[in-house]
Amino acid sequence: MVVLLTILGVKKWYDAKNAVDSIFDSAKIQKARDVSVALKKSKPISILLLGTDTGALGRNYRGRTDTIIVATLNPKKKKMTLTSIPRDTAMSIPGYSNYSPSKINSAYDFGGAGTAIKSVEKLLNIPIDYYGLINMGGLEKIVDGVGGIDITPTLTFKYGNANVKKGKKIHLAGKAALDYSRMRYDDPKGDYGRQTRQRQVLMAILRKSDSITALLNKDFLKSLQKQTKTDLTFNELLTLSTNYRVATHHLKSTHLQGNGEMINGGAYEVVPKSERQRVTNFIRSALELSKKTTGTTGLSSLVTGEVDDDATTNGSESSSGTANQYGSSAGTNTTTGTGGGYTAPQQTTPTQGTQTQGLTGY
Repeated sequence: MVVLLTILGVKKWYDAKNAVDSIFDSAKIQKARDVSVALKKSKPISILLLGTDTGALGRNYRGRTDTIIVATLNPKKKKMTLTSIPRDTAMSIPGYSNYSPSKINSAYDFGGAGTAIKSVEKLLNIPIDYYGLINMGGLEKIVDGVGGIDITPTLTFKYGNANVKKGKKIHLAGKAALDYSRMRYDDPKGDYGRQTRQRQVLMAILRKSDSITALLNKDFLKSLQKQTKTDLTFNELLTLSTNYRVATHHLKSTHLQGNGEMINGGAYEVVPKSERQRVTNFIRSALELSKKTTGTTGLSSLVTGEVDDDATTNGSESSSGTANQYGSSAGTNTTTGTGGGYTAPQQTTPTQGTQTQGLTGY
């Protein structure tokens, strides 16, 4: 009997591993730091969460990432942060300066997860350790997989399957949670209001930590194969589900606040350098990294009216970086705060390499 149980346990483990392997997709870039040591020592890490408006409603193209959230996990302090980045944030995408200015949500469509990571790192001068991408259909399945979520709306509205009232707690199943997080045009805060609701949904999922652990099973993960991608390995996911769950006990969130501007006939969010610095401080503090000057949009001052450190008059940028860029000592800052269709262009300069390990960043 013991032998049989052991065999069954091993089989279940391999089934789960194979399922996780099926959603693994390397970012195909050299990461800013080697996070394997950090995981073993339960040090803070960052994960770039990307959401595409595909996978449901008949949409099956790769698409832009209309949801961009930087999550940090600090298990020793039992703290987690979520920082939303407006999808229309104006910047020069690393490797695609000929298309400057661009919106940051085009980075994934331009060059995949690696380009999205490099864009966020460049904008805020922070290291991104991992990424996780999910589309609409995948979010619906995850919410149903944890048995639905409880939300207390800050706005009264009806949109699709979501029919909510301000201040009245409601239990949402997958379809309703998806619609709750997607509604934008009836929100007086526009996309910023939608970002708040997206963080609400994510926080509600994360708080059901026991359910999240239960999601690491073969059948559920296989159902997400076409809707989810991540560069977290099976062992790394196991570490997060066991050692990092406590980070969800205390959660702070904020967003990068831009100013709406028309540039070359397009609507963009232009984020002042002072605001980028606030968010840089917020994230670096959560990662226990030293204070550093914020990153750059790489845009010309002729476009933004503001001179970035590495911007030139034609909007070109330097997209390469080194591990030491992100510093190594613990910071003390605890600041908190409150496009249409197109064909993705080809990369104009080679910025993507092969993902490697062995770098240092702490």
